[in-house]
Amino acid sequence: MTGNTSRLVYRVPQPGDAQRLLCIYGDPRTQLFNPAGPMADLGEAERLLERWIEHWARYQYGTWAISSSDAPEQILGFGGIAHHHYLAEQRINLGYRFAVEAWGKGYATQLGQDALQHAFVQLGLPEVFGLVRPDHAASIRVLEKIGMQLFAQLDDVPGQAPSLVYRGRQGKPG
Repeated sequence: MTGNTSRLVYRVPQPGDAQRLLCIYGDPRTQLFNPAGPMADLGEAERLLERWIEHWARYQYGTWAISSSDAPEQILGFGGIAHHHYLAEQRINLGYRFAVEAWGKGYATQLGQDALQHAFVQLGLPEVFGLVRPDHAASIRVLEKIGMQLFAQLDDVPGQAPSLVYRGRQGKPG
């Protein structure tokens, strides 16, 4: 799905999005719960965009560049569903990251609902997972609000509490 919902506009990321990606992913506030920390430089942003674009070419879905319908030229964040390897297998993972100025407006919830709708209805995928740090209360609320349920824990950060794995399934909760 690329296109619009009532509030958000989704499109496939492009190489020209690298600077905006770095602004969002390089901000320590948006990376507070990411053990890897903020993105370091433009080269890292370009490499991540390249992986996202390759994912789109291979699967015909992936991480979107997201903007509001009021200002479609201004990227607010990046998110969607994409393959991610954890819990010993390849999973379809819901992920997102929004610029600080986009926080508190319900965009993450809207994206989550739209991404699940796309996964289940358009793509016919049976389940989608979300990986979240246990102290990231806002993202946990989003996952629960869109109907995902706690599925497992993943001991992925040495010396810290395990991440939480949420699951949404087509036609039924959790």
